[in-house]
Amino acid sequence: MKPIISVEGLGKKYTIRHEGQGRYRALREEIFKLPQRLFQRKHQDKEEFWALKDVSFDIMPGDRVGIIGRNGAGKSTLLKLLSRITEPSTGKITLRGRVASLLEVGTGFHPELTGRENIFLNGAILGMSRAEVRRKFDEIVDFAGVEKFLDTPVKRYSSGMYVRLAFAVAAHLEPEILIVDEVLAVGDAEFQKKCLGKMKQVGQEGRTVLFVSHNMAAIRQLCNSGLYLKKGHLHETGPIENIIINYTNNHRTEQESIFNIANASDDIITFIECDLYQNSKKYNGYFDIATSAKLRLKYIIKKKISGFRIHVDIENILGILLIRSFNTDTEKTLREVRPGTYISEMTIPPYFLGPKNYIISIYSSIFNQRSCAGGISAPINTVCSGNWCGPYHGDVFRAEILAHLPWTTKESTSC
Repeated sequence: MKPIISVEGLGKKYTIRHEGQGRYRALREEIFKLPQRLFQRKHQDKEEFWALKDVSFDIMPGDRVGIIGRNGAGKSTLLKLLSRITEPSTGKITLRGRVASLLEVGTGFHPELTGRENIFLNGAILGMSRAEVRRKFDEIVDFAGVEKFLDTPVKRYSSGMYVRLAFAVAAHLEPEILIVDEVLAVGDAEFQKKCLGKMKQVGQEGRTVLFVSHNMAAIRQLCNSGLYLKKGHLHETGPIENIIINYTNNHRTEQESIFNIANASDDIITFIECDLYQNSKKYNGYFDIATSAKLRLKYIIKKKISGFRIHVDIENILGILLIRSFNTDTEKTLREVRPGTYISEMTIPPYFLGPKNYIISIYSSIFNQRSCAGGISAPINTVCSGNWCGPYHGDVFRAEILAHLPWTTKESTSC
């Protein structure tokens, strides 16, 4: 079987011009000097910038490919080249099928035309007859949920409506290759879930999906293979789990804590350190749920106090509280705390959190009296380096918490 996408030695070069900056001039001065500037070529420094360089890969029909990398790695440039929006500086792209792309809000839509007219326009661009588009029309409108505004010019649509209709058109007009950039971030959570489901269905039907996102949970859920771009070069290709883990490990560097403790102080307590560690390294953007983690808090107690405690909340991205854990949970009575410097550590075991995104918050209080300094929060994005078939056999994409609770199962001797 031939690859549906073949890329050989692909490169994209831009020329960046730098003009010397003089003193600020008023608009009147600029207008007065305009004729002089038209006839005098000003010296400009030029710099070559390769957004992509020497990129080669093959993608087979039915592959669902996640493209990951840091900002500026060349992900969006690659999609624009594959979509034929811009021409490559070097190399060759071979596409064996129709391409529908959703790269930014408004791509492929004429703002003066209505939603209805734009559906037929996009179908025509993809080479479909009016009858073929009409057969898919009701599905597109139902998926996008914009039936009330079909005869309204799309320039009056909100960005969310625009994206819903654009994705519905791209996914339902049966292109062989569907290319989606992070534009789906504009939609609400429910619509993003629908889009991921639709893209997965498109792949299962034998069509090819290319998906760019910084949301590793969405990439993992949708894709079966990945491309890892780094500074304009193709760093790695392979199974998506391997790509995500290697991408994560490459960016595990020592840095400032994600928790902001600048204002975490009052007359009782001052937080002086708050960090989340995995494998002795600070969390820097991706939390491996297959590895145990330690939340380490260092703080100063300023006066003798009875009933003092610290607690940690773990919420989902909707703000729903999933776990609350106190540092005094194992104590039968609340002891008196003397002035001094303390270190508290909370361990999160492997396979406890699911493949979701969470918010971790830290608080302190005096039991039955008052709240103290705290409210320190940070978002946690998860990845998984382990094998789900080993430690966990359930539907991991539905579960928020993967609790290993004690069970017993035995064969019943009675009928």
